[in-house]
Amino acid sequence: MTVTKDSIIGDVLDYNPGTAQFFFEIGMHCLGCPSARGESIADACAVHGTDADALIKKINEFLAK
Repeated sequence: MTVTKDSIIGDVLDYNPGTAQFFFEIGMHCLGCPSARGESIADACAVHGTDADALIKKINEFLAK
């Protein structure tokens, strides 16, 4: 899986639950709620005031291991 800004958080978590750590780092602690799981990474980063590109880079590097 390659993660992009349009990737849905729930899909990323289902693919590899270990990616939750990166969402926690940006202050997204309600990963189990339906709205968070259905949100794109771009939308989540906008809400939490973080850099989507930096988050995507971390997640893709983690998934590549």
